Amino acid sequence: MNDAHELDAVGLLCPLPVLKARKRMQNLASGDLLVITADDPAAVVDVPHFCTEAGHTLESADTDGPIQRYTIRKG
Repeated sequence: MNDAHELDAVGLLCPLPVLKARKRMQNLASGDLLVITADDPAAVVDVPHFCTEAGHTLESADTDGPIQRYTIRKG
């Protein structure tokens, strides 16, 4: 995903990963991808909810140990 923008939210707790994602998405064009890396246990609920509420598409959600990686397409 060379065209994806990245947001490192490791170490941030709820609601900071979603707040930072919302801020980053404002500067992206419709259709752009944002990849969020997080380790907040609440992100598994917060990120999909954020996508639904904001009109974005959650393209993928992967977990590698405590690290979660979400790919969001801006709506």
